[in-house]
Amino acid sequence: MQARMSNPAFLVPDAGAAIQALMRAMRHDMDEGVVPAATLTLAAMRGSQINGGGACLYADAAEARRAGVTDDQMTTVAAWRQSPFFTGAQRAALALAEAAARMNDRSGDAIPDPIWDALAEHYDERQRATLILWIATGNLFNTINNIIKDPAGTAWE
Repeated sequence: MQARMSNPAFLVPDAGAAIQALMRAMRHDMDEGVVPAATLTLAAMRGSQINGGGACLYADAAEARRAGVTDDQMTTVAAWRQSPFFTGAQRAALALAEAAARMNDRSGDAIPDPIWDALAEHYDERQRATLILWIATGNLFNTINNIIKDPAGTAWE
């Protein structure tokens, strides 16, 4: 299986540079532990699952393993509400990731107040900013990879 075309971020130099700068900022916050890497990767996985982003989900799962996400978490992230393997903070991040991936499914408030309130209980403003940017960046990559039909595994080898 092959993608329809090369990744647009590599074909449009200014776009690629901007995306790389954003990724460096996100990686810095991950490395500094602003939000635990396990939480960020779980949120990315959940967004990729909802968006049907196979290439991203493949990369997210590899990143999650490196971040210490447990096998129990990996296998139940799609059903996190029914799983005992997630902290309250992780649940708040997963709820945000789901809401962000499904914004167009709701009329009115894209991120309902109960989701935001739970997020604010567990994360300060800087941490919320990191989560929002991490999730939005993941959604960007899911969109690009789905449009060009980038298959799982090939872009990350």
